[in-house]
Amino acid sequence: MNAPTSSTAVERSLPVESGVEAEIRQSVEENIPTRRPHIESDVERIRSSIAQLTSNSIDGLQGLTYELQELQRFLNAEVQRVQGEIESALAGIKIIIETIAPWKSSQASGPPPTSARAIRVGPGSK
Repeated sequence: MNAPTSSTAVERSLPVESGVEAEIRQSVEENIPTRRPHIESDVERIRSSIAQLTSNSIDGLQGLTYELQELQRFLNAEVQRVQGEIESALAGIKIIIETIAPWKSSQASGPPPTSARAIRVGPGSK
């Protein structure tokens, strides 16, 4: 008696499964066209984000390039200024040497030079 009942149950479940499969198939077919525009909108959104990030990066790099160029101009100006100061100092030293040279040669022909420096023995000694 169980045999006819189970075969009846199998026969009843087949149409139910076929109905479920049909619904799944229909649902999948309905969702495939809607997924396509969704994927395309995601792709467009990603492209837009990449374009914006690239633009921000390019703007940042251009700003950095400008700042580095300004720094280079400043450093070149400072190099010129320091070189000018060094040349002025060397010119001053040359004048001092030329002024002292006659004294040095007159001391060489005269009496031996005496030390003009006072030697300090300790604090407070004179």
